[in-house]
Amino acid sequence: MAFFCRSIFFSYSPLHHPPSLRSISNPTPSSPIYPFKPSKFTKLPLLHQSLLHISRLSSVSVCTSSLSAAASASMDSPPEGYRKNVGICLINPSKKIFAASRLDIPDSWQMPQGGIDESEDPKIAAMRELKEETGVSSAEVIAETPNWLTYDFPPQVRENLKQRWGSDWKGQAQKWFLLKFTGTDEEVNLLGDGSEKPEFGEWKWMSPEQIIDLAVDFKKPVYKEVLSTFAPYLQ
Repeated sequence: MAFFCRSIFFSYSPLHHPPSLRSISNPTPSSPIYPFKPSKFTKLPLLHQSLLHISRLSSVSVCTSSLSAAASASMDSPPEGYRKNVGICLINPSKKIFAASRLDIPDSWQMPQGGIDESEDPKIAAMRELKEETGVSSAEVIAETPNWLTYDFPPQVRENLKQRWGSDWKGQAQKWFLLKFTGTDEEVNLLGDGSEKPEFGEWKWMSPEQIIDLAVDFKKPVYKEVLSTFAPYLQ
């Protein structure tokens, strides 16, 4: 499993009709319980106005900071040197986004994500990773980003992952999916499906502002891009 993100260039259409996002349907069953531990958050400045503005533009070029060293690529051809990965933006009926705190990085919260197996379809990988990390299978894909989004690993993170994975990746190239949660909160189980070591300690439904504010710095540019792309579905 993986845990990081990136930057981009991409275009999409007005808010009321975003053709660059593909609508798909894929409902599934349920899973075990994990104790819900709510956390307190300070009041954060709203991003909705800026997200709404961006989503209405018919063509947007976004240049992120050097933190992400990001790039865009065609759906079939992520950049060389980057590990293929999926990101999952899971929303509940109230349009809040699922986020969980990492066990290995104190005070770091993120959306679920993970590596794509050899020859695996990214959409299938997204559903698999969601269940492995959160126990959730009651979800359906409703949209996806049109391009791969990339971010570079900070030097120390890159070195740690090189030792863990046995491969020296610059960073990760991600395909992001927007999923609608069709189950109940009791389905969430941060022990996952038992196939992988748990990665998260707590979870919460968050606003886009909280997601960005609580993410590690090198993920923030991609998170902003992902949430801007999915903004029509988060209003």
